[in-house]
Amino acid sequence: MSTTLCSLLVGVVLFPVMAQQRPQFTQFMYNNLVINPAYAGAEEVLSLTLVNRNQWSGVEKAPTTQSFSAHTLLKKKKVGLGLTLISDRIGVHNNTSVLTNYAYHIRVGRQSTLSMGLQVGITNLKSDYASLSGNSNDPNLTNSINETMLGFGTGIYFRSPKLHLGLSTPELVSKSVQLNDTLSVSIRTMNLFGYARYRFTLSKFIEMEPGLMIKYFPDVPVSYDVNLNFIYKNVLTTGFSYRSKESVDFILKLQLTSQLQFGYAYDYPVNYAANLSSASHELMLNYQFRNIHKHVTSPR
Repeated sequence: MSTTLCSLLVGVVLFPVMAQQRPQFTQFMYNNLVINPAYAGAEEVLSLTLVNRNQWSGVEKAPTTQSFSAHTLLKKKKVGLGLTLISDRIGVHNNTSVLTNYAYHIRVGRQSTLSMGLQVGITNLKSDYASLSGNSNDPNLTNSINETMLGFGTGIYFRSPKLHLGLSTPELVSKSVQLNDTLSVSIRTMNLFGYARYRFTLSKFIEMEPGLMIKYFPDVPVSYDVNLNFIYKNVLTTGFSYRSKESVDFILKLQLTSQLQFGYAYDYPVNYAANLSSASHELMLNYQFRNIHKHVTSPR
């Protein structure tokens, strides 16, 4: 393990309380189900999304995240069902989640829908603090965590051809583990995500889509991602994002066929993160079974 990352991880476990946060994605606007269960079925067809994220490229034991999500809208177009699998690793932490999603869709306008969603799943959290100790006699580094727990989340989502709004709490229940008499670790905390994006038509071929996501975790300053994408003929999307005090991101998405999309994000660290890490890379692959439902227009 690199000296920088090891120092960071050791420093973290010495605090009386440490909270493990959910993994983050730069292409959140194309991977909504991982942050909001109300998005299940919003594509109105069976949609499969695979994301691989390598953060702080070149740093040993740096965060890596893989997610797979599948969701669809049932025939009456009122109920959406989804499944999300997430594997998230950073240093001594290795977390795996299996999440099921249910959403109820209500038509509130000719082309507008409001969805309400619930999420139920299990998460296994492993933290091998003992591996950090080496020859150290520090009692704070002699214990490990291996916990499997049931989790609940909820959210609401509004969508129309131009406007998308979402509010979700993927974690409703907090949980702490006592490592020893003086050290407790918060392995789950309630969090809140707010999301908005709007599409403007600039010309016959070009559209502009600004977006914003606000993230709240207890005892942590509110953070946000703001991005601006340009869409050419609904085939090529390019844009930039800024993650507060952390990175400037470049986004590229290609509509390879009417069913298949490919996305790539490059995160360049700024401020304090620039001194601790290098660039991050994120790949996204999405397939929508549009040959099953004819004449359906993607809400994206």
